Amino acid sequence: MIATILRQAPKDRRASIAAWRQISDILAQRGNQLPDDDIRRGLHALAVLRPQIPEKVRRDCAEAIARHGRFAPLVAFYANDVPAVSNAMLRRARLSEADWQALLPATGATARSILAGRDDLPHDVRRALDSLGAGSVALPQPEEAAATAPEPTANAAPALEAAHSQISELVRRIDKFQSAREHRPAARPARTAFLFETGADGVIHWVDGITRGAAIGLTIADAAFGGEPGTDAAAAGAFRQRAEIVDARMVLEGLESESGEWRFSALPWFDPATGQFRGYRGSARRPSQREMPYGRPTGQESGDSIRQLIHELRSPLNAISGFSQIISGQMFGPVSAAYRTMAEQIVTDANAVQQIIDDLETAARASNAPPPRELLVGDVADIGLVMTQVESDLATLLAEHRIDVSISRVGGPFLAQADDANSRRMIGRLLTAMVDISEPGAILVGQLVTEPAQDDMLQLRIVRPLAIRFATAAELLDPGFSPEGEAPGAAILSLGFSLRLVDSLARSVGGRLDIGHNALTLHLPSANPRADTELGIQQSE
Repeated sequence: MIATILRQAPKDRRASIAAWRQISDILAQRGNQLPDDDIRRGLHALAVLRPQIPEKVRRDCAEAIARHGRFAPLVAFYANDVPAVSNAMLRRARLSEADWQALLPATGATARSILAGRDDLPHDVRRALDSLGAGSVALPQPEEAAATAPEPTANAAPALEAAHSQISELVRRIDKFQSAREHRPAARPARTAFLFETGADGVIHWVDGITRGAAIGLTIADAAFGGEPGTDAAAAGAFRQRAEIVDARMVLEGLESESGEWRFSALPWFDPATGQFRGYRGSARRPSQREMPYGRPTGQESGDSIRQLIHELRSPLNAISGFSQIISGQMFGPVSAAYRTMAEQIVTDANAVQQIIDDLETAARASNAPPPRELLVGDVADIGLVMTQVESDLATLLAEHRIDVSISRVGGPFLAQADDANSRRMIGRLLTAMVDISEPGAILVGQLVTEPAQDDMLQLRIVRPLAIRFATAAELLDPGFSPEGEAPGAAILSLGFSLRLVDSLARSVGGRLDIGHNALTLHLPSANPRADTELGIQQSE
């Protein structure tokens, strides 16, 4: 995004102001996710543009991004502007304690005087300000009325050279800031609970039990999305109704001992004399293990971004599917046949997308899955019966692709230590992936085997289709791999993703997926008693 903006050199003042606002907004919202090169280019562009941007525009932009911008290098950039702009940013910016401490060496005396006037900074930040001495705190300067900057003239060349020298100084300060940022304070004991109070607008203005900067300024009136600090939609809905909030979700940033997920409950309180709503009072605690999705710890994990994506996909998908069912079912009145047909197709497509989302969710859960669980009572699946069910489920797909399936049974019974739902899913996903890359008219050949010598594992072997006959295991597991001859109607999710998903499901029950030279073999722990294993060959069409 920043690269796209920088490729278009501003031609006039209006374009320069637009570029200033766009770059500032991108850095404020995504700065922590951008590569270092884009960050440097963005800050360099802001430094070059600054002489051309009116002070009023810079001040308004600082006020707009100060409340939601938590990217410390951008705060440092605005902090070194003229006092009016620096004041607009530093009076409202909310950073973690570590970021504030790293920011101080990169600020001037005026910026420190502004910070010295705040009463909501963490205690250690106040101490750091005090340690700089009275000489580093400048007297407040009167705020001058912003004037429109004159049009650039030929006399602006010296100012441009001065701007470049300021750029070098800014880059030096940013380097110093980033190196200081690496020296984090020693870890503190994790906080387990705190109290808080909000105003009538839902903004937290008092906390006890954690540093003030971690929660003060957050609102329970609006839901936070995309992993941003704040509360969930349940709290926002209860706030609008002035109802009790019970075990809602809150995410905080800041110190390691305070950041992460919390669960909070709160009650509305009213003025005893007038009955006027005054806000909420409540308490927050760390969530228990059973309250965390998939039993993950409170810290951020690699699967969080996928789970957040899944959460954001489900709601609109369910809404689309629900409205389509209303139309196709004519629940609110007669609907023309054309619209009903369209709605039924949307419902079908939504179900297909829902299956993809389920696969993504399973993959995210499996990425941090616990060790294989112990076999539960009755947790045994008849894989022979599961195979029959899967072939029935895939009948339409097989007919469309004109593909036959021939899976012979060797031995028996075919009992595996897995539940029916997971067994049906992993086998269905494996066969679907093989069908999608098979040529029309092909025969998918395989064996379901229980061998006395290897009775601890039941095996489902699928001979490689022609399209992947000579592909290596690394290629097959690559999400970007697309074999030649892949069917036009192949699954949206890649072959590599499907095979990884099958392997993850198998490993969750103590099995695995092996990719051999001639076949793909799904191993599942057998539940067959050794004495009852009998050899025989049954051919099924």
